[in-house]
Amino acid sequence: MTRRLISTGSPFEKAAGYSRAVVDGDFVFVAGTTGYDYTSMTMPDNITAQTRNCFKTIGDALKEAGFEMADIVRATYYITDRADASAVMSVTGLHLGDIRPASTIVIVAGLLNLEMKIEIEVTAKRRSA
Repeated sequence: MTRRLISTGSPFEKAAGYSRAVVDGDFVFVAGTTGYDYTSMTMPDNITAQTRNCFKTIGDALKEAGFEMADIVRATYYITDRADASAVMSVTGLHLGDIRPASTIVIVAGLLNLEMKIEIEVTAKRRSA
């Protein structure tokens, strides 16, 4: 199987030299995804809404790549405020609680834009039928 690039259509992807996701064989690697709401073209103020938006974008990329959320085997969460960890984990638990991928949460000094409170990246592997 050849490598396939998944895009959200954002011109920033080409300008910055990245894809939303890259499919390579039975794996898909989803780039760091922030809480941007592509429907309203806005960034919500709160961590809970941003985390939900991350999972929406990730889910859409996985679906386009021919994968499901249940295929996720690794997740990394980057958050800018330790106090937001509980809110993040309540949303991640809703999306990944039954899947339980290997995961790491990292507190960082900041993300690309000040309004960004979270960034999530995942790796998924196609499950055997």
